[in-house]
Amino acid sequence: MLASKFATNAASRNAWTRLMSTSAAPSSYKLVVVGGGAAGLAVSSTLSQKLGKGEVAVIEPSRIHYQQPLFTFVGGGLKDFKDTHRPTSEVVPPEAQWIDQAAADIDPEANTVTLADGSKVSYEYLIVAAGIELNFGGIKGLKETIGKNGVASNYSPKYVQKTYEFLQDVRGGNALFTMPATPIKCAGAPQKIAYLADELFRGKGIRDNVTINYYTALGKIFAVDKYADAMNAVAKSRDINVNLFHDLVEVDGAAKKATFKVLGSGPKAGETVSVPYEFLHVTPPMKPFDFIKNSKIANAAGFVDVDQYTLQHSRYSNIYSLGDCSSLPTSKTAAAAAAQSSVLKLNLLNQIKGNKVPAAQYDGYTSCPLVTGKHKLVLAEFSGYTGSPHETFFFNQANEHAFSYWLTADLLPEIYWKSMLKGTWGGPSSIRKVANPMSMN
Repeated sequence: MLASKFATNAASRNAWTRLMSTSAAPSSYKLVVVGGGAAGLAVSSTLSQKLGKGEVAVIEPSRIHYQQPLFTFVGGGLKDFKDTHRPTSEVVPPEAQWIDQAAADIDPEANTVTLADGSKVSYEYLIVAAGIELNFGGIKGLKETIGKNGVASNYSPKYVQKTYEFLQDVRGGNALFTMPATPIKCAGAPQKIAYLADELFRGKGIRDNVTINYYTALGKIFAVDKYADAMNAVAKSRDINVNLFHDLVEVDGAAKKATFKVLGSGPKAGETVSVPYEFLHVTPPMKPFDFIKNSKIANAAGFVDVDQYTLQHSRYSNIYSLGDCSSLPTSKTAAAAAAQSSVLKLNLLNQIKGNKVPAAQYDGYTSCPLVTGKHKLVLAEFSGYTGSPHETFFFNQANEHAFSYWLTADLLPEIYWKSMLKGTWGGPSSIRKVANPMSMN
């Protein structure tokens, strides 16, 4: 009875917060942040405190905020889905105004953002942190079969629980895992689930009955050579077949058949290969949101065109961007967004205050924790600008390590909710000075 009453009261509070988020919202702000994901909240939390209550608006249509780095663990049966999300009303900073609509257009000449309902919000400064769009329609037949016929994806909260469900149904045959040719967020996730599937099949005593194939449209298993060597060794030790330059182009769910186009310049380039499957994990192609791609703030590829070091727009000085929607040439991860957020906040605040100081610079830091099994993980940390490892700890992080697993599975989620979304986590640079002062690896 008490629990029911509490749940009802909590639901009422959330509904009231949602109503008030837009009902009395003004139409002009000192700062507008487009996006209430990890990147958007990392900057809006700090800046709304610095600029004052009511000076910052966060445009975010989703009622639920997801901690997406945990999705791989959910798909592999290592975490519960309920641990991955919280109501948006609970994570948007209290000093900011939450506008719970989607952005439909950005006009940098008029300093306005048009919302889905046609209304306009004006700004003095703009941060675009809208993320990247999953394009399930970019693969023929995928939209019709995703979530059934053995086809799942850890990239969507709608389908991530299907991954573990369908993996448990496998008794033999081909288990396929794909990586597209487009830029994507968390580029290590497509292969992580293959290692967890291998572990699951071994635990069930059916590994000899299952052929695991990893198909990537790229020319190597990982962008940075040090970690590519490590992951090739892991795949070989697990008897996982790695197929380079293979891009998934069609899924026939009824026939359980996946078709790949061979890329590259080899003798079979341009040909298609069809493979039967029992289980298929798809990483969908991804693309910039249309409201960014079709605006004046986008580059030719559709991403927000910013300076890769200062995160300031290349043409509009009152606009900044970070995270997956930005043009920054590094791997799109939450770790990258954390490091970018500290640089962006410093540069924007200095601009607002009129401080004539050298701009803070982002060095391309990103991280991709590559879980390879329960209590095993390769912790890839590097600069996407140089391709060089940029490791926080003194040990060789290209080796599978239980500490790296604990850090990623248990500690980082706490840092995410309690620090990154609060604007107080800008990455591990300060820890690195203590834990790996000599850059030993």
